[in-house]
Amino acid sequence: MSGDPLLPLPYVVTDRAPETDDTVTLRLKPVRLTIPRLRPGQFTMLYVRGVGEIPISISGNLSVVDGSLTHTVREVGAVSRALCAAPVGTVIGVRGPFGTGWDLPSACDTDVLVVAGGLGLAPLRPVVLAALAQRWRYRRLILVVGARTPDDLLYRRELDEWARREDMAVVLTVDRPTQGWRGQVGFVTEPLSWLALDPSATTAFLCGPEPMMRFCASALLRRGILAGQIRLSLERNMQCGLGQCGHCQLGPLLVCWDGPVVNYAAVGALLTIKEL
Repeated sequence: MSGDPLLPLPYVVTDRAPETDDTVTLRLKPVRLTIPRLRPGQFTMLYVRGVGEIPISISGNLSVVDGSLTHTVREVGAVSRALCAAPVGTVIGVRGPFGTGWDLPSACDTDVLVVAGGLGLAPLRPVVLAALAQRWRYRRLILVVGARTPDDLLYRRELDEWARREDMAVVLTVDRPTQGWRGQVGFVTEPLSWLALDPSATTAFLCGPEPMMRFCASALLRRGILAGQIRLSLERNMQCGLGQCGHCQLGPLLVCWDGPVVNYAAVGALLTIKEL
């Protein structure tokens, strides 16, 4: 492990799996040294030589023993395009891990509600995998996933496998259905109005576009779930990962350091302020 958090370590792309037309899941294996073990919800800075670096949350199983990392990347800018186009054998620089993770221990003996919008399923996938690996620690496990169209859903094969399980519930909803779609139609907030929830014993994990998380949190509050029982993952312009450059500031918080995973009770009011 490197002692300098600003120095990327070399990782090689060992597998790439297209998820949608513009989204790819990469598996990275350390060339020599490995970064410290990540927790679900944390992120790394991925560096493409000659292009730049961007923060990407871990999206895979964290129990692997060879130090491999899994990241799901959507083409948005120059760096993400380069990552999505990287063939097997490409060397990528990795810094991290950075930020806070999902507080799964606090969810023990409660119903775990995971709500993802679009690419937000990627940072939440480790939560589902960890909960399934220690299923006896939690009561019900409920996954709600929303996307624009069925073609925009990530991890389709895995979602189908989870939907067939008897020890979890999966609700898929899309804004614009295609022919043959058998799931729900509508915004991801809508199932939160009719799902059977126990407000006194539910821990909610939210990730997706910020407006979606605000509306989902409001829907859960209306159901009687307390703000302190809701966690969400924020996205800002994170650059250093160390809380020093200030690019990711949100009011008194530095998202790369105090987040990205935060308690809704601490940030709910901040998220209502425009341009913050």
